[in-house]
Amino acid sequence: MRRRREEPGWLRGAPPPRWARLAPAVALVVLVLVQRITPGDVELGYFLAGLPPVAAFAYGAAGTAVFAAVVLVLVGLPSLGIAHARGSDLATVAVIGLLSVVVAWVRKRRDAQLVSVRTVAEAAQLAVLPPVPERVGAVGCAGLYRAAQHGTLVGGDLYDVRVGPYGVRALVGDVQGHGLAAVGTVASLLGAFREGVLDDAELTTVAARLDRRLLADAAAESVAHAELFATAVLVEFPPGLDLVRIVSCGHPPPLLLRGFTVSEVDVDPGPPLGLGLAGPTPVEPAELRLAPGDRLVMYTDGVTEARDTAGNFYPLAARVPVLATDPAGLAPAVWRDLRSFTGGGPRDDVALLVLSLTADRDGARDAAQSGKKRGPGMR
Repeated sequence: MRRRREEPGWLRGAPPPRWARLAPAVALVVLVLVQRITPGDVELGYFLAGLPPVAAFAYGAAGTAVFAAVVLVLVGLPSLGIAHARGSDLATVAVIGLLSVVVAWVRKRRDAQLVSVRTVAEAAQLAVLPPVPERVGAVGCAGLYRAAQHGTLVGGDLYDVRVGPYGVRALVGDVQGHGLAAVGTVASLLGAFREGVLDDAELTTVAARLDRRLLADAAAESVAHAELFATAVLVEFPPGLDLVRIVSCGHPPPLLLRGFTVSEVDVDPGPPLGLGLAGPTPVEPAELRLAPGDRLVMYTDGVTEARDTAGNFYPLAARVPVLATDPAGLAPAVWRDLRSFTGGGPRDDVALLVLSLTADRDGARDAAQSGKKRGPGMR
């Protein structure tokens, strides 16, 4: 999965663009040439004093000092015919150059500190929500994730795909709130899901584990906002079987793309996670047989509740068959279409996961042999 601006490394910053580094030198040459062709009673050379402060934004202290020295020579030597600075005027140009060197030195130190902080932030966020690989076991994966808060990789939406002894399992969820305030809840749910993939034989048990996790977090005195809840949909691809099991916890059901036809999967809606509303009898997972080429599209409401300028919601189900033929893939095509529809991108967190069974079943057989087989058969 690729994340455009959220790709690993984008938080670390980048060197100044080439035009920013060339601008002071080009301005210096232009001012000198213009002064040469300007009548002698008009002096433009003093504009050169503004170049060292400009250079301080693109160069370090040494580079800025070079610009300051060149400017000082040009305005201080009358024989050059650029300017005729004397006394206080020359001292003023020198002070401006010195202050520019100090500014460049301070900026360079602050940039180094900012790069360090952003690198740590990037590593922490990618540890919470790493990019989804193109294949997990026998399941092909494609993901789309955009955090609503600019400058972050993780928001209030979550997804993950993991292989375990009971097959490949995937999660797409949407927690209360968005942005960095929801990252703690996202990390808690993902941790519980990854444990459930390894330990829980039933998909409904994984959902119950997530519900208990949120209830425990809400009861903790250290949690600032006690009313924690989330919606989620969990799917399971049992090893060696051409079917998928689905459990919904108050979340929009997945879409099934079969050829050029899209249908909403019929799933019994369960209560959201973290509200303690689950009864003694868990909701039975829906089972759906998959044909070759079928794709399962899981998404959050950041996609379907995005609006255009007229207030219309984004028609994901209607757009998927059209976008499915895009050579770049369905997930990137949805994001481009969503940005065009909303005029720049939605203001909420966005997550979308496209899953399909691959033609090669070796991953499924390996998963079946590495752990115990599931007992109950399909309905």
